[in-house]
Amino acid sequence: MTSRPDPEIIHEGRFIRFQKVGDWEFIQRNNCTGIVIIVPMTDDQQVIFVEQYRPPVDKFVIEFPAGLLNDRADYPDESIESGAKRELMEETGYRAEQIIPLLDGPISAGSSADTVTMVRAAGLTKVGTGGGDETESIRIHEVKLSDVDAWLEHQRQQGFMIEPKIYSGLYFLKSYNSSLPNKVNL
Repeated sequence: MTSRPDPEIIHEGRFIRFQKVGDWEFIQRNNCTGIVIIVPMTDDQQVIFVEQYRPPVDKFVIEFPAGLLNDRADYPDESIESGAKRELMEETGYRAEQIIPLLDGPISAGSSADTVTMVRAAGLTKVGTGGGDETESIRIHEVKLSDVDAWLEHQRQQGFMIEPKIYSGLYFLKSYNSSLPNKVNL
């Protein structure tokens, strides 16, 4: 494997830096150490989704709860597990007993240096209202796993964008739900 030269920073904003290596331009978040996507499902097989307006695409988007790791001073040295639990609670009001790693990799290898870890959240208990922090306006959807495909198609027909990573998470819930381990250390 060849190591690349250090990127040239073309512009740096509050949250993202624009970089260049040779002729290749890309972005990277400068305010966190990682990104986590949480795939939550209750014991009665309700899959938890969030909906929020996303200015870059000028649409409301259906997504799994997700967030940045180590993006705030009050959460120093945050692990994937603790960050996933925090983001799940903030966005949905659910507390998770278990965080199980599913996959990790680049978000968009052609345009971003960022990577993401997808985890399953299990042993859920509703303990709050959710809705995100003071910078977010999140609506929560609880959908029976057996109804999720029709629900997502209905949402798409209503003009919502569906985050493609949802389908990766649903693959794990549908295909491997009974064989997933109870607990894996991150």
